[in-house]
Amino acid sequence: MNRRGVCYDVGRVMWGQSWRPEFSPDETRRELQIIHDDLHCNAVRICGQDIDRLLVAGQAALDRGLEVWLSPELWDHTPEQTVDYIVTAAEAARHLHQQQPGRVVLSVGSEATLFMAGIVEGGSVFERLERPDFWQRIQTGEHNEPLNAFLADATARTRRVFDGPLTYASIPLETVDWSRFDIVGLDLYRDARIRDRFADLLRRWFAFDLPVAITEFGCCTYQGAADAGARGFAILDTSDRDASPARLDGDYTRDEDEQARELTETLSIFDAAGVDATFVMTFVDPLHPYSDDPHHDLDMASYSLVKSFGTRLGPNHPDAPWWDRHRLGTSYPDMPWDPKRSFTAVADYYATNTEHV
Repeated sequence: MNRRGVCYDVGRVMWGQSWRPEFSPDETRRELQIIHDDLHCNAVRICGQDIDRLLVAGQAALDRGLEVWLSPELWDHTPEQTVDYIVTAAEAARHLHQQQPGRVVLSVGSEATLFMAGIVEGGSVFERLERPDFWQRIQTGEHNEPLNAFLADATARTRRVFDGPLTYASIPLETVDWSRFDIVGLDLYRDARIRDRFADLLRRWFAFDLPVAITEFGCCTYQGAADAGARGFAILDTSDRDASPARLDGDYTRDEDEQARELTETLSIFDAAGVDATFVMTFVDPLHPYSDDPHHDLDMASYSLVKSFGTRLGPNHPDAPWWDRHRLGTSYPDMPWDPKRSFTAVADYYATNTEHV
C-alpha cells in the first residue's frame, strides 16, 4: 500500500449531536503527531461537518508530514444543499492544496444513498434502512441514477474551485460512474455474510484503471464484533435516544484482541489485492467512552483504536458513570484516552511498509 491511513473525526453530526462534542486545536495537533509518529501513518482521512475544524486539522496534518484526505460531510440535507456545502468546503481547502500540491485529496461525499436526503426516503440513515421496501428498491438499482446526478453536479462544481484529486466514499450497493474521479473510494467492512468471498468482492473496484482506496473499514471491540462488521455499533440501546447515561442493549464481553485480529487480517487482504490506500475507522471516538461497568462500556460499540475516558463528552452528559473531567491516559499522559490492542496491531502492520507517498 502506498497510503497507510486512519480516519480522524473532527465532528460528524447526526440528529444535532456532534461526534466530537469538544474540539481542541492543540489536542488535534498532538493526536495527528501520534498518528504520524507512533501509528506509522502517512495519510489521514479527516471527516466532519464544521469546515473550520476540517481546515485546522488539515493544516496540522500537512505540517506533520501526512497526506490529507478531506471529507466534509453534511448529513440528511438535500442534494442541492449538500453540493453547495461541498463547494464551500472545497473553496476553503484550496489553500491547503496550493501549499502542497498533490497531497490533499477531497471527497465530494460519503455513502450518499444512505446519508443524504433525496435518494431514499427517510429523515435519517436509520429511517432509510428501516423502510420495508429499502432492499427491494436497492436491488432494482433505481437509486443509482439520482446518486450519479448528484456526483456529476458535485464534481463539476468542485473542480471549478479545487484542482486537486477528487474521490467519493462509496458503498457496495452503489454503482458509481468513476470516470469523474481520480481515485476509487470504497467503505468496505467484512462480516460473517461475506467473509469467505471478501477478497473476491474487491476485484469489482479494480476495473476502472484508477487507484483504489478503502476509505473506511473496521471492527468494534467485543466478542462477535468481527461477524457484525459495519453493524457492530448496533449493540447500543437506542430505545430512548435521550437517555442519560447511555448503555448497551445486552450483555457483551469486551474483546480487544478480536478487534486487533480483524484489522490485521483485512489489512493483509487489502494489501494482497493491490489497494493503494487504507483508512482504518477510526482513531478516537469521544462520544463512546470506556467504562468499568460493562453495561455502560460504550467503547465496546466503537471502532476506535483508542479507548476514551469520557473527559471530552461536553456538558450534556453530567450523569454518566465514567464522568471525570480530569482522567488522562497512562501511555500518553497528556491525552484523554489510552491505546487499545488494535492501535498496536495497526501500528505494527503499517511499520512494515514504510514507502512514502
